[in-house]
Amino acid sequence: MDPLPVVKPYEPVPYRALDLPDPFGSAKIELAIAAAAKSKGGANAPDAARPKEPLEAYPLESLKMVGTLSQKGVTYALVRADSSVYRVKAGNYLGQNFGVITGITDNLINLKELVQDASGDWTERKIALQIVEAEAAKGR
Repeated sequence: MDPLPVVKPYEPVPYRALDLPDPFGSAKIELAIAAAAKSKGGANAPDAARPKEPLEAYPLESLKMVGTLSQKGVTYALVRADSSVYRVKAGNYLGQNFGVITGITDNLINLKELVQDASGDWTERKIALQIVEAEAAKGR
């Protein structure tokens, strides 16, 4: 029979994390919230100081493109909201997601929207608003 193995003496390791922040404590969460509030959602955050335009009061789904027109080389889109028709051009805002018009063609309006994700960051989303053929035919 083999002899028993030699038992090594136990050497305790000192715990030196008492001065470190508690990873489960509220202080760490409060710091993260403060940092997020300070950054205001990242570089894509919308300009809160910009005055709102009338068509930003409507959800994008309720707006209908009904036509286009050109004056002095500028292309405008005609947008129906409720019972009113508005004239918009590139640079105007539409919808409730900070959608800015990036371009207008004969049959659609290109938009760039800013939407906030669950972590509070703002991301760009491209979307197009197409002309409603029945509405365009009425105007002819």
